[in-house]
Amino acid sequence: QVQLVESGGGLVQPGGSLRLSCAASGSIFRVNAMGWYRQAPGKQRELVATISGGGSTSYADSVRGRFTVSRDNAKNTVYLEMSSLKPEDTAVYSCSAEVTWDRSTSVYWGQGTQVTVSS
Repeated sequence: QVQLVESGGGLVQPGGSLRLSCAASGSIFRVNAMGWYRQAPGKQRELVATISGGGSTSYADSVRGRFTVSRDNAKNTVYLEMSSLKPEDTAVYSCSAEVTWDRSTSVYWGQGTQVTVSS
């Protein structure tokens, strides 16, 4: 089993910054792609950013230039640096990780962390 634990959410004013972390632990041989998703009330979950095992990144158009995804492979941790936050960034942010163990690969999800952008 693999557990993903997010941290770093909270309340921030428009224009502010936050850094989210997501650490994977458990039965892990290798963590492949990792990603961040968000879901606002009444909306579908959307992909925010992904980072491959080799460090290649991709972003949703709505966050490109404001958010930065990175990872620490030694810690099996992915980060999301969010800046110039807007009220429309308010959502529950969840991380995902594609994990290889015992010659099989599965995708795991964290519980999510609330980010609220409001004055």
